[in-house]
Amino acid sequence: MAAHKNVLFILIDQLRADCLFGAMANHVELPNLRDFMQQSVTFERNYTVVNPCGPSRASLLTGQYAMNHRSTRNGTPLRHDTPNIATEMRKAGYLPMLFGYTDTSQDPRIHHPNDPAVRSYENPMNGFHEMLEMRLEMSYPWRSHLLNHGYEFGDYANVFKPVSPTGGAPRLNDPALYSAAHSDTAFLTDQFLATLPSYAEHSWFAHLTYIRPHPPLVAPAPYNDMYDPATLPLPTRLLNPEAEAALHPFFAPTQQAYSPADFVVGFPDLAATDDTVQTLRALYLGLATEVDAHIGRVLQFLKDSGQDDDTLVVISADHGEMLGDRHSWGKFTVYDAAYHTPLIIRQPGNSSRAGTTVSQITESVDLMPTILDWVGQEIPNAVDGRSLLPLLRGELPQDWRRYSFSELDFSQPGAPSHWEQALATTPLNSSLGILRDERFTLVEFAADLPPMLFDHQGRGELENVADHPDLQGDLMRLTRMMLRHRMCNADHTLSLDLITADGPQHHRRWPGSG
Repeated sequence: MAAHKNVLFILIDQLRADCLFGAMANHVELPNLRDFMQQSVTFERNYTVVNPCGPSRASLLTGQYAMNHRSTRNGTPLRHDTPNIATEMRKAGYLPMLFGYTDTSQDPRIHHPNDPAVRSYENPMNGFHEMLEMRLEMSYPWRSHLLNHGYEFGDYANVFKPVSPTGGAPRLNDPALYSAAHSDTAFLTDQFLATLPSYAEHSWFAHLTYIRPHPPLVAPAPYNDMYDPATLPLPTRLLNPEAEAALHPFFAPTQQAYSPADFVVGFPDLAATDDTVQTLRALYLGLATEVDAHIGRVLQFLKDSGQDDDTLVVISADHGEMLGDRHSWGKFTVYDAAYHTPLIIRQPGNSSRAGTTVSQITESVDLMPTILDWVGQEIPNAVDGRSLLPLLRGELPQDWRRYSFSELDFSQPGAPSHWEQALATTPLNSSLGILRDERFTLVEFAADLPPMLFDHQGRGELENVADHPDLQGDLMRLTRMMLRHRMCNADHTLSLDLITADGPQHHRRWPGSG
């Protein structure tokens, strides 16, 4: 590789898109990300194709829909031979450096049952070179960092409990036991910045993953009370949980699955009052601002080291977060707040497009092929996503997608989930698909459950209009569209290869890549 072509791929865990453009944007300070948007191209309608964390990152890093990679839950193995961004960047001569985590469940067929690789769903994806272990349930380097600085916490879970500055009973938004200088976000950034300088001698690829603002929602000062809960907008929701549950049988178990108490440590009896909800929303935004501050340090490093013009920078999130919207928490739902994610890309040599936005629909599976396309590496036929380079240039391919597609598996083999118990489903049919076009959102189930249809020219997600007599033609059209999508995107790992008398032939799914 003669000219340097660096790639910095940053993922922010659980950051809602509307923190940058939407309902929350006017209530949270993200100065570095906003400044970066002015230097980059922003994709306003980007969606993760699956939830939660492990599956979403499996799709992000393999470019595959969940229906193909089938790592559909946290803890569901990803096949060991699935091509991913790390294995393919190695073919292009890069060492895929991982600072953080990928939440990958390893294939048990190639590991002994006692191997630590199959004792946690938080292991690195094949091909990555783990530069720093920062897995939520482990984070041993950060734990040691805290201990070396004199923090005492006993059980690791205590790290995530707020501490009263006066020694009394802690409040939800009291600060963390550690200072902002010693937070997990600060530690990860410090280690990244301490490691990267010597790699400037050649092209590099780094995947930097921030756990915040993912819960537990605890923040160091000053981020713990940076935002006044009373000034934040209330969640988008119907009058009460009962009204939400009446929209569809899926929503009663959705509300039961997670509560505000699941998002903090040390408050097991936390009730979902407006005061509680707003306090947790304020904490979430404080953590987002903390991440923004440290991303600013990383971007400044690129500038100060003279690598701005050599580095493709991709910033996105693995998924969103309900944050009390629709009386729900987490991402096990069908609503856009859990799937709509920010996507900002700064491409060297593309300054004429700086500050522009793209309104075409993009998906999380597009990031992996975009990076491969930019470095000149062939995109495997297994990849379902499309390179975004044409859209970055301001070009719109004639065959660009007109809808997005997402999936959710709500089962738990061996221990039936809230949904399985309430809906009488099994691990084989406890799944759903979400298709969004310019006007409608369709939700269809593998089980014998009624579909949902949201009309964004009407009340949108606040009303299920699947039974509206005037919309039955649209319901059928979207259902057929979802079926065709699944048929066209069935696994193409080998489907375009042929075995002939002259030997194997390989035909590209995405001509022109690589």
